[in-house]
Amino acid sequence: MDWYVCSGIKTLAADWQQRNRLIAIYTYLIISIGLIILFVGGFGSFSTAKGMTPFHEWVLSFFLTFFVTKLVFIIVLFLGDTGRTVTGVIRNIGKPQGQQSQPYIPTRRKFISELAVLLAAIPFASMLYGMFRGKYDYKVHRQTIYFDDLPEAFDGFTITQLSDIHSGSFDNIDALRRGVKLAQDQKSDLFVFTGDLVNNAAWEIEPYINVFNQLKAPSGQFSILGNHDYGDYIQWDSAVAKAENLAKVKAQHGKLDYKLMLDENVELEKNGQKIALIGVQNWGRGFIQIGDLDKAMRGVDPQAFKILLSHDPTHWEEKVRFNPTKIHLTLAGHTHGAQFGVETAGFRWSPVQYRYLDWAGLAENNGRYLYVNRGFGFLAFSGRVGIWPEITVLTLKKKRTA
Repeated sequence: MDWYVCSGIKTLAADWQQRNRLIAIYTYLIISIGLIILFVGGFGSFSTAKGMTPFHEWVLSFFLTFFVTKLVFIIVLFLGDTGRTVTGVIRNIGKPQGQQSQPYIPTRRKFISELAVLLAAIPFASMLYGMFRGKYDYKVHRQTIYFDDLPEAFDGFTITQLSDIHSGSFDNIDALRRGVKLAQDQKSDLFVFTGDLVNNAAWEIEPYINVFNQLKAPSGQFSILGNHDYGDYIQWDSAVAKAENLAKVKAQHGKLDYKLMLDENVELEKNGQKIALIGVQNWGRGFIQIGDLDKAMRGVDPQAFKILLSHDPTHWEEKVRFNPTKIHLTLAGHTHGAQFGVETAGFRWSPVQYRYLDWAGLAENNGRYLYVNRGFGFLAFSGRVGIWPEITVLTLKKKRTA
């Protein structure tokens, strides 16, 4: 890849002074080789007992940024080279010896290298922005959902949802405070958190407990576990150590003043009317599946209005939307929207859509709704591009007949 990129730089700098041309080439090689050394060396210090730290995520992010930039540059260059090769062959094929155009393969045009640089600059600038600004560029997503059988007292009831905090990845506590304040400023009736408090270990949330425990709501704060909270992605000294970590993660929810729901339910009451809030442990296609929906709904009136907290949207796809008992609204997260994509008024794309049917926002099936939060934090790639960190505000409304 680097050899091919250097050939493009040589074309771009063909009319430069030799000294400047060499500076450009060697500067590129120093950066490219340096990032490879940093990447290999950084992950050589990777501890499977701790998982990825912010340092490892930054190293990975710079490596990916440069790799994607090179890839775009090479693709443009290759298309141009393919075009000139085909052009040369077409011009010369079938001509008698000695009458062929010269050169047989035309020289690469400088314009192609300039175009490659221009197009490669787009992912380069975007990913750098995502790393330095985008991952803390919190957006409030508001959604009003109408139900026929919502109890009258809960007409206009508001819920603020956060998901996928991934506290082990944070590297800017001031930016984090701004995001939490923005969530609290929504002044919703209920606050819910739908899993992945940590990347792997309970200690990751400790520096931020006094930040996230500022989130309060009149009807309470409720939470569930996500797949990362079980500590399945790092190596533990023993099964006992892993179990102790999970116990500590659960205890951290208490320090945050969140009621952790482990396959259970509570009633929320307002003006003498009630709705059921249900919370399950993680259940996801391709991930840990220990959430027990039947257990979580024990004692719930089948006719009650129900809200389910379930981390992985595939749980709704496979178990909830076709459940004999109607669950009106499910709140999930997990996908992060891949932390990369495009969302405009008329178009939405992310690579995560090839893995998940419902990866962000609202979905509905036969009057049963799912809302997938895009995530508050980030993981692995220390940034977000196009899919910004989300604070969800849902308003429940009673559908009125004409």
